[in-house]
Amino acid sequence: MRFDLHVHTTVSPCSNLDIGDILQNARDFGLDGICITDHQTMEIRHCFKEGVQDDGLCVIVGMEYTTSDGDFLVFGPLEDISPDLSAVELFELLEKCGGVAVAAHPFRTLMPVDEYLIQEGLCSIIETVNGRNSYLENLRADSCCRKYDLTHTGGSDAHSLEELGKVVTRFTMPVKSRSDLVFALKNNRCYPEWNMPGQLSYHGLVFLNPPILGSGWLGHAFKCLNPLF
Repeated sequence: MRFDLHVHTTVSPCSNLDIGDILQNARDFGLDGICITDHQTMEIRHCFKEGVQDDGLCVIVGMEYTTSDGDFLVFGPLEDISPDLSAVELFELLEKCGGVAVAAHPFRTLMPVDEYLIQEGLCSIIETVNGRNSYLENLRADSCCRKYDLTHTGGSDAHSLEELGKVVTRFTMPVKSRSDLVFALKNNRCYPEWNMPGQLSYHGLVFLNPPILGSGWLGHAFKCLNPLF
């Protein structure tokens, strides 16, 4: 199943992507599911029924939670979460409530995730392919994933309809609910893919072999195409 795991609606002040446009177009973009991850809120859940829609699209509500040590895509029973937790407090809460966190764009220059959270084992899932990242930002995330043997995901980080679904997380098990999503992420039943017609491409480089995703495809492809790097 192919999910865009990182999508912002107009509930986020920085986005102009309407939930109606998402629901109307996601299946046409080749998506089986969408995760709505607005900043610091799950209010979008009041605008539709979470779960599998009439057309088969699975829509799950999470949020992008901001801390001083980075941003995290969080999923679970978090509708009433306090808005000012530290990263450590956030992971403690997720452990107690059965939720899960994905480090969002962990090596983005302007908003990185502090690597100590990964080194100390608090964060074991990271977004290695983000549709708004630079090539090197995604490459650094992929390198970190291989170094620490982490679970990795992908998401468009869409703020407009044109960005929706450009990057996906492929799940190797059915995901039909929020609990299914949490289980799949915690058990490494996923990997990232580009969702572009006819090829997997990134900033002019073309990758035609998705199966190497699991062994660090960005780093492998980069070294093959750049033998002097």
